[in-house]
Amino acid sequence: MNDSQAVPRVKLLIDGEFVDSTTEQWRDIVNPATQEVLARVPFATTDEIEAAVSSAKRAFQTWRKTPIGARSRIFLKYQQLIREHMKELAAILTAEQGKTLADAEGDVFRGLEVVEHAAGIGNLQLGELANNVASGVDTYTLLQPIGVCAGITPFNFPAMIPLWMFPMAIATGNTFVLKPSEQDPMVTMRLAELALEAGVPAGVLNVVHGGAEVVNAICDHPDIRAVSFVGSTHVGTHVYNRASAAGKRVQCMMGAKNHAIVLPDAHKEQTLNNLAGAAFGAAGQRCMALSVVVLVGQAQEWIGDLVAKARTLKVNAGVEAGTDVGPLVSCAALDRVSSLIERGQQEGATLELDGRNPAVAGYENGNFVGPTIFSGVTSEMSIYREEIFGPVLCVMHAATLDEAIALINANPNGNGTAIFTRSGAAARHFQEEIDVGQVGINVPIPVPVPMFSFTGSRGSKLGDLGPYGKQVVQFYTQTKTVTQRWFDENDVGTSVNTTITLK
Repeated sequence: MNDSQAVPRVKLLIDGEFVDSTTEQWRDIVNPATQEVLARVPFATTDEIEAAVSSAKRAFQTWRKTPIGARSRIFLKYQQLIREHMKELAAILTAEQGKTLADAEGDVFRGLEVVEHAAGIGNLQLGELANNVASGVDTYTLLQPIGVCAGITPFNFPAMIPLWMFPMAIATGNTFVLKPSEQDPMVTMRLAELALEAGVPAGVLNVVHGGAEVVNAICDHPDIRAVSFVGSTHVGTHVYNRASAAGKRVQCMMGAKNHAIVLPDAHKEQTLNNLAGAAFGAAGQRCMALSVVVLVGQAQEWIGDLVAKARTLKVNAGVEAGTDVGPLVSCAALDRVSSLIERGQQEGATLELDGRNPAVAGYENGNFVGPTIFSGVTSEMSIYREEIFGPVLCVMHAATLDEAIALINANPNGNGTAIFTRSGAAARHFQEEIDVGQVGINVPIPVPVPMFSFTGSRGSKLGDLGPYGKQVVQFYTQTKTVTQRWFDENDVGTSVNTTITLK
C-alpha cells in the first residue's frame, strides 16, 4: 500500500508493554472475503526477540514462586473476560481469518475450555508420595516449572491454539513467548490484552511476530526450555529437529489426512450431515477436518446423496447470516486448492461436485471455494497423498471394514479418524485395530475436551506428550524426586552403611 501509515500496526508484547516494532519488514493482514488490508504485522528484529526472552527469563524468577492459588485465580478472571468479550473476539477472528462468526465463536470457546482447565491447576500439578519406603524414609515427587517456554501457532485457529498453549504453561509456573501466525494475529493480541487485564504479570507472557527467522530464533535460543508447535508437517518437522538439537523439549502437532469409514448400517441422514459438516466446515482449514470418506459395501450407493447434501451448504463471507462455508485464508491458499482440484481431475478421479469459482454477491474478490467432492480416488493420487486444507472431500470404496481399516493404517498420518455405524461390535473392532491417535465413533471430529490430551500420532505428531490435559502438565514441568529421612533424637546409628540400600 502507498499509504501504509494509515493502516493500524500490530504491536509486540514485551515485558508487559505493547510496543511498536522497529523492524523494516512488515506484512499486510488481509480480509480474505474482501481483500481489504486490516492492519500490518511486524517481523520482529533480533533485538526484540532477545528482549522478549530476557523479560520472560527475569519474570520466571518470581512467577515460579507465586502460590498456585494466586495463579489459578488469574485464570478464573481470564475465563470470565473471554466470555464477556466473546462476540468481539469472534468478529476480529472472522475479519482476518474468514471463518463464519458461529465457527469463530467455537474457535474461541474451545480455547476457553483450556483456560477453565488451567484454572484448576491446583488439582493437576500434584506429585506423589510413598510413606516409609525404608526405615523412617519417605519419597515424594515435586512437579516444578521448567522456565521460559515458547509457542508457534497456525493461521487456522488463531484463538483456540494459542489458548491451548500459554495458559497451561503459565498456570504451571512457567513464562511464555508466543509467536502467532503472521496471517491473522489480531485476535491473538486481543487475547493477550485480556490476559494482562486478568492479572498476568509483566514478562510472564510475551508476544513476537514474524516468519522463518523468528521460528529459528525460538528453536535456537538457549534460554527457551520448551517449544510447542501446531502447523504443517514440513515446518513442524523442521521445528522438532532444530529445537531438539538445541536440547529443548518439543511437541509438534502437524499435518493430517483424516478418514471416516461409513458402514451400510449407519443412520443415513445423520451420517450425511456429519460428513458434510466435518469436511466443509471452516472451508476445510482444520487439521482435524474430514478429508476422506471410505464407503463400505452398499454404502457406496450414497455418493449421490452426499453430493446433494453438500449442495445445500451456503458459500459466503463469514459475517453474513446463514453462511456455512467462508473463504480460504489467502489468495495463495485459493490458488493451491484450485490447483489440487485440477490435478485430481488430471489423475483420473471423478469430480462429482466442483466448488471452484462460486458466485458470491458482494464479495467477488473473496478467496472462495465451495464444497468439492471427488469419487474414484486412489491412494496414489495427489488429492489423497497431500493435505489439501480446503473444502475438498475424497470418496474411496472398500468391500469390508477390515479393508477400510488397512487403507487408513497405510496412510502415514495419524491425527483423527471416525466410523459411522450402529454396530457396537464393528465400532469396538475399529477402535482396537485402527492406528490413529484420535478416534470418533459416530463423531466426525473427535477432538478431546481438555480433561484429556490431544493425541495425534504417527506422521501427525512429533514428541511424546500432547497439548493440554494431563500430558501437557508433564510437558511443562520437571519431576523432582525427593527422598528424606528425619532421625528421632534418640535414634543414634552404631555403624557406617557402605551399601546402596537404605536401612
